[in-house]
Amino acid sequence: MIRQLRLASTLAIIAATAGLAAPASAQVAGVPLEMEPNTCDRACLENFVERYLQAMSDGTVSDDLFARSVRFTENGVELPLGNEGLWATTVSPEGYRLVVPDVTTGQVTALVTVQEQANSSATGPQRPAEHVGLSLRLRIDREGKITEVEQIAARPDRPLGAATGPSTDPFPATGAAVHAIGSPWPGYLQAVPEAERHTRAELVEVANAYFEAVERNTGNDYYPFTEDCLRLENGMIAAASDAERAALPDRPAFGTVQTCKGQFETSLIGTVTSVRDRRVLAVDEERGIVFASAFFDHRPINWSWHLGELFKVEGGMITRIEAIFIRNTYGMCSGWSTYAQCRSEEVQDVR
Repeated sequence: MIRQLRLASTLAIIAATAGLAAPASAQVAGVPLEMEPNTCDRACLENFVERYLQAMSDGTVSDDLFARSVRFTENGVELPLGNEGLWATTVSPEGYRLVVPDVTTGQVTALVTVQEQANSSATGPQRPAEHVGLSLRLRIDREGKITEVEQIAARPDRPLGAATGPSTDPFPATGAAVHAIGSPWPGYLQAVPEAERHTRAELVEVANAYFEAVERNTGNDYYPFTEDCLRLENGMIAAASDAERAALPDRPAFGTVQTCKGQFETSLIGTVTSVRDRRVLAVDEERGIVFASAFFDHRPINWSWHLGELFKVEGGMITRIEAIFIRNTYGMCSGWSTYAQCRSEEVQDVR
């Protein structure tokens, strides 16, 4: 509670001073903010996403695109790049694209869909191609090569063997639901007027305020949402403004769609026992977007949500949230943090 009060006070100052320049010496999690901009600009980083997805679909690991020392994880597990995970099963890179580049760190993140063709069992026939939701992070070095690949793959629930019955999951398949969005909300692509932009440190603080609100929520904490906030989870609207939610059907297993703030005040109380391995993967100051990864632990039911999630910030408040996540092993780590960082509830600004 003390930490939440301290954070709420900080964010109140951010909201009140939106548009004012912050000291150049400001820090996030002890990391100085001054960094020489990477040589790969916005368009360059966005193009790396397309090049990577095409390479994965083709099954081609080339020296033109990848560093010899490239490291690859999928769903928190380190794998060889080129023939494991989605690299073994992707048949088309076409799909949804929501890309967040970080021109300062040379990283680019994205929520996308690709098409995967999997077998019905270890030796069974192939299934038709299906969409898979993907949270993606790439790091590009100064030689223009991909050195790190981190992805969370949300595959559909598939029966084994010859079973053809419907899925028992009450929610639609993530890939299909995200793909059905069609194109990202136009507001993601709009630049914030220069005088109203937040610093990197401020944007990280706002994103972390969301994680603080989720973790051990009491219903009376600080909730940094605008009145028209909308949250998409795995392609489904999980929260919306009063005007929008009136026309929405009930959510499977959850009932009536609530507002972002109202849901935290009434429905998500005590649900998440810890939010850890909090990693800010990209910050787009020009557009006011933060892309982060974390684990939401549910101790009573012994599993963790592993997610990639982005936040659109305006005036110190979150106006839009979009996430792709999977159910992972309880206590799982990202594969990119130390053990201490994985267990920590402090935010890291990944450089």
